[in-house]
Amino acid sequence: MVFWIFGYGSLVWNPGFEYDEKIVGFIKDYKRVFDLACIDHRGTPENPARTCTLEQSEGAICWGAAFCVRGGPQIERAAMEYLERRECEYDRRTYVDFYTEGDTTHPAISGVMVFTSTPNKETNKYYLGPAPLEDMARQIATACGPCGNNRDYIFLLEKAMFDIGHEDDVVIELADEVRKVLGIVMVIPTEKKLARPSRIPLKSRIQPLHLGLLPEAVAMDS
Repeated sequence: MVFWIFGYGSLVWNPGFEYDEKIVGFIKDYKRVFDLACIDHRGTPENPARTCTLEQSEGAICWGAAFCVRGGPQIERAAMEYLERRECEYDRRTYVDFYTEGDTTHPAISGVMVFTSTPNKETNKYYLGPAPLEDMARQIATACGPCGNNRDYIFLLEKAMFDIGHEDDVVIELADEVRKVLGIVMVIPTEKKLARPSRIPLKSRIQPLHLGLLPEAVAMDS
């Protein structure tokens, strides 16, 4: 038995489980939104973090990475148990077609699992719903939990999408708004002429932010 899982958030840069293959690609008719609360990794019940989930949107595409787990029932079960703990805020498992850049018409893999969430505040306690950009940025700038702070999540996601060659304008816009809240000034290297300074890697675009130490925690993310 073999299973594939599509990562579109922290799984892109930090899968955290053993896998046999990773393929960059996209799924159709879904878009990335920051409407989900995280209360045990990068936030708390009192000050939840905002992390991304998927929203159905006809004609949209969402880039990320598909991970393949082979090796028998024990390895697959260990990976699934880890993912279920890590992705506990997501109340749905959805199965989708996965496409690659080489062929955008025919799916490279069918039946790829992806964790999604019910967009209903009454039935899903983790669903925050949409909010104005400025409000989301303030929440992300201040939320912090056992695994780190919320702002690093958005910055790392921005960098991860750059690294796979498929930046997300929604992620970039939100990350830039978080920087405004934090008062971070972007620094563009003078030795390089860049046509799109807002799309350069995170390491070269901002000054390091010195934060207080957090308690040690298991390296699990959402």
